[in-house]
Amino acid sequence: MRALVQRVSRSSVTVDGAVTGAIGPCLLILLGVTHDDTAEICDRLAGKVRALRVFPDADGRMNEPLGDREALVVSQFTLYGDARKGNRPSYVAAAPPEVAEPLYERFRERLGAHGGVFGAHMDVELVNDGPVTLLLEL
Repeated sequence: MRALVQRVSRSSVTVDGAVTGAIGPCLLILLGVTHDDTAEICDRLAGKVRALRVFPDADGRMNEPLGDREALVVSQFTLYGDARKGNRPSYVAAAPPEVAEPLYERFRERLGAHGGVFGAHMDVELVNDGPVTLLLEL
């Protein structure tokens, strides 16, 4: 399971002209699921994201976790794209929808996060804060 975690000033996701999730200062998480991911891996990654100390404390150092801040999670199978050979990425490492969707929903639930629509074409807007962007993988 991979997560591209971005600290944002604001972010939103729109599907077919309707906003399905919008947040202020917090985290935007692009989540990729692979074939052998499990509920245990999902829970560990959600816990890791919740505990990441990427928000400024009173001294301006990145020392505060997500806490009560909001999060927006978007499914992103392309995080498992492999472009080492040729110019067209291969997505064979990405889990099929019947495996990925329940884990995506579980991850969102564990964070109490807003989200997009699994499998839909989504317009994701964000204003990266910092910029602070981390790639997590379990």
